[in-house]
This record gives sequence, structure tokens and C-alpha cells, in this order.
Amino acid sequence: MKNLDGKMFKNMIISGSENLKQHADYVDSLNVFPVPDGDTGTNMNLSMTSGANEVKDKDTEHIGEMGKYFSRGLLMGARGNSGVILSQLFRGFSKACEEIDVLDSKDFVEAFNAGVKTAYKAVMKPVEGTILTVAKDAAAKAQESGEANDSIIRIMEDVLKESKESLKRTPDLLPVLKEVGVVDSGGQGLVYVYEGFLAALKGETIEVKADAVDTENFVEDEHEFDDFMTVDDIEFGFCTEFMVRFEEGKRDFDEETFRQEMSGFGDSLLVISDDEIVKVHVHTETPGEAMTYGASYGELIKMKIENMREQFRTIQEKKEQKSEKKSYETAIITVSSGKGINKLFKSIGVTHVINGGQTMNPSTEDIMNTIKDEDVKNVIILPNNKNIIMAAEQAEELLDIPAVVVPTRSIPEGLASMLSFSPDASLEENKKAMESSLEFVKTGQVTYAVRDTKIDGVEIKKGQHMGISDGNITSSNDSREDALKGLILSMLDDEAEIVTILIGDSGDEEETSRVVEAVESEYEDVEFEVHIGEQPVYSYLISVE
Repeated sequence: MKNLDGKMFKNMIISGSENLKQHADYVDSLNVFPVPDGDTGTNMNLSMTSGANEVKDKDTEHIGEMGKYFSRGLLMGARGNSGVILSQLFRGFSKACEEIDVLDSKDFVEAFNAGVKTAYKAVMKPVEGTILTVAKDAAAKAQESGEANDSIIRIMEDVLKESKESLKRTPDLLPVLKEVGVVDSGGQGLVYVYEGFLAALKGETIEVKADAVDTENFVEDEHEFDDFMTVDDIEFGFCTEFMVRFEEGKRDFDEETFRQEMSGFGDSLLVISDDEIVKVHVHTETPGEAMTYGASYGELIKMKIENMREQFRTIQEKKEQKSEKKSYETAIITVSSGKGINKLFKSIGVTHVINGGQTMNPSTEDIMNTIKDEDVKNVIILPNNKNIIMAAEQAEELLDIPAVVVPTRSIPEGLASMLSFSPDASLEENKKAMESSLEFVKTGQVTYAVRDTKIDGVEIKKGQHMGISDGNITSSNDSREDALKGLILSMLDDEAEIVTILIGDSGDEEETSRVVEAVESEYEDVEFEVHIGEQPVYSYLISVE
């Protein structure tokens, strides 16, 4: 194969996307920190899927045109730093061939190198030992291979081989990778994309595998209500979800019998089971009775009840609000995680909240759509996560109104920056003032370890609670309370004035009160503010100002 047209390039994109999708969980698992928030694979998968979806219904043989569609889909769907870098790699690749009908081997090589140059320019401080290095080494190999032959398949074979070798070398370039014993997750994701590319060029098919049954998480039940409904039309008002871990000495489980008897409690029934657990979703008027029946088979875990009538009322209110076009001199978009934190942001002047953060980074398009169809003159974006900053900066470039990004790396930084916002100041004045406020904020988190490891000299056992201060794991403790106390004490100094604690879903108010009381006895001049954040993943978020 000496030439590459748009249709074959489309096959490569779809194949690369599918291969990455099948290995996304493994890429997630390569997270350096042993915290339950590995999302590189998820972000790259969603970004690549957005690009693949954009080309699926396109039928052009012009590779330049196909590249434009792909680049646009990737750009809008880019999530997390890894997804943004992936989008920039193929933005440069596609830009290099936008005027070309059919690529020859020379054009193919040049496109790879153009992609690397574009990606490096997009990153403020490129770090070697990452996806950038793997892409750069692979492109250099493409150059070498292209000088020796004119076969696109042979060049792609050499690109894939070198990308795998480069990936193996990433721990030699990033000491933290070697310490933890993993290769770079973004580089691994790119290797899977290249594997898919080569398979398509060779006429091989990446087998589409059905998603495995997930018995660990609840059904994401997005309730839809018809426009002509009233609240009285909802017969079974409580969306009830729970799981039962089977126990010896209780009823023997037979899925058909269980499903039949559970159907008597309501409708919209979903039952998923394996040898150890059954997951139940049902709309019912008697959630307590449904759970009591479930408990006859074993221990109830992960229970959730939602009042759908209240949800209906809320949706109706939102529809009424949307019918009135809102105007903003300056819209402030913030990424948040947790109902309590959302309320905090709203209370101090944020106009638009995107639910996201660790494990669910919003895309460039998600950020832009937040103010779609609204009358907005200026925009300030608070990403509140280092892995969302690049997507926010892409949104800033693509918006057709003046916009700035305040590069907040955490929820506490976002909250602190809002205290420096002035409605009377210009966009640039606000950006400067809000960024300056970040210099005086220390951020900490308490979460649990998902595996045994050693990092930065700290021995960590699976299940232990870790204190993380400004991105560094400072301690690991069997006691969550001790982890919280130790973290706060490590963050305090003579200049500390205010400590803010945001209690997450897995946090505890009484535990927090004990810690506050103990720390106050040592630091009498420090004030404490405690809020219910309801954030996932992190039991506690802490800021010291």
C-alpha cells in the first residue's frame, strides 16, 4: 500500500478508537497515584470516540476532508490532558494533509511529524516520559522508515514497534514511573490507537466486544418525563436501587424467582446478578419493603432512593427558567463535584456549574455548551483540576466571545479565586486578581489507596487512607481520622489563618469535629470552616489560607 485515501483513513480511525476502548480500563489502572481516580484511559477513549463518531457517516475519499472531520470531533470531545494532547497530535496530522486528496508515504511521514510539533506547542511545559515522548519517537521512526521504503503499511509497522519501545523507556525518563513500576498511561493509550491503525491498514478487524456486566455501580437512571405529564401521573414515585451480597444461612438465590417476586413492588425493574451479588433497580411506592425482601437473601449494600416526583418538579422549574433567555455581563463557569460544593460556588457568585472533576473530566464542548444560547458578553472558566485546564483553554480559544481561564487546580483554589472576583473589573483585571489569590492557598485531600505501592518514600497499603498535600502523598494511615488530622497539621504554618474542610460522601461530621477540636487546641489563632461538600472519591478536601 503506497497511498492512503479518506475512506481507509476513516477505517483506521474507527479501528484505533475501538482498540483503545477495549483497553481503556487497563490504561486507567496505570495511574501513578494509588487513588481511585485513574482516568487517562477513560479520557482518551471518550476523546477518540468523539473523533470516530464524527467520521462514521462521512463518505469522502479526500483524506484532507476526512481529517478535518476527525480533528473537529477530537477537538470538541477532548477530555483531560491526555485527551487534549491526543486531539492536538491528530490536529497537526490532519492539518498537514488538509489540501491533499490522497497521501503517499512521504506525506504520511510528514503528517506524523506535524502532529508531534502541534502537540508540543500546545503544552506549556512539555514533560518527557509521557505520551509526547512516545509520539515523538514514533514520528522519528516514521521518518527513518519512509527514507528506506514507500510502503505505508511498513511505515506504520515501524511506527507501532517504536512506540512500544518508547513506552518501555518512559520509566527511565520519569523517575516516579520507575518508583511505582508502571509505564506512562497516555503513551500506552497512544500505542493502542496505533495498533488499531495498523490492523485497519492490513485489513484486520478489531473485534467489537460487548461491555461486561457491571455489578459494582448503580444504573445511571436519567428519568425522562413527557411534556404533557403532571406529577400525579407518576404511579411509582421512588427510584430504588440497591445491591445484595449473598450470605450463607439466608434464602437460596434463583434469579427468575427473585425477579418475579420483585416485580410485585413496582415497575421499571432491572435485575443483574453474578455468583456473589445481585443488583436491583425498581420504581416503587414502598422502597423499604423492596429492600426488606432483598435483605432476605443477604447483606444490603450501596442503597439509593430518589424521589421522582421531586425530580419532576425540579425539571419543570428548570424548563420554565430556560424559557427565559438569561443575560450575563460576565458568566463564570466552574467545574464542581458534589451538591454541597455546587451550592457553595453558587452562593459566592458562580453563574454556571459543570458537574465533573476526577474520573469525569468535562470535554471542551461540554464547557462551551454551558453558555450555549445565552446572552453572555464575557466568560471566566475555573477548571478546578489540573487535568481539565487544557480542555478549558481550548474552549477559551473556540468561544466567539472574550474568555479567560483562571488555571485553578482544585475545588479549594476555585473557591478562593472567586473571593477575588469583582463585577466592576475588566476580564483581564479579574483574571490577574483571581490568579494572584491562588498563591496563598494550600490544597489537601484524604482518600483511600486502591493498591499497595511505594511513592515519594511513603509505603502505602491497599485500603489505607492517604493524606495528599498539593499533589504529593504525605502519609498513609489505617485510620481515616488520623489521616485527616495529620494532613491538616502538615499543612499549617505560622502564616495560616483559615482552614476549610469540605466533607465528602465518605466523610463523617463527628470525625471532623474531633479533628477540628484537636487541631484548635494546638493552633488557637487558626479559624475553621466546615461545609458538607458531598464530593465523591475524596473523603475530605482541605484548604489552608
